[in-house]
Amino acid sequence: MVTIIKRGTDKQEIEKILANLESTKKFDAYKYCGVVKLDKDALDIQKIMRDEWK
Repeated sequence: MVTIIKRGTDKQEIEKILANLESTKKFDAYKYCGVVKLDKDALDIQKIMRDEWK
């Protein structure tokens, strides 16, 4: 999300915009921690994937 604050905007208007940003829904990354189960080490998988281009 991009918020544009133009030059000359007063402090009250900026505080109103910031309060609106705080009330928006945020992404919860911790919800997905540990969800992917890997058979191999992540570094080994990465090396294999990079070798495909050769």
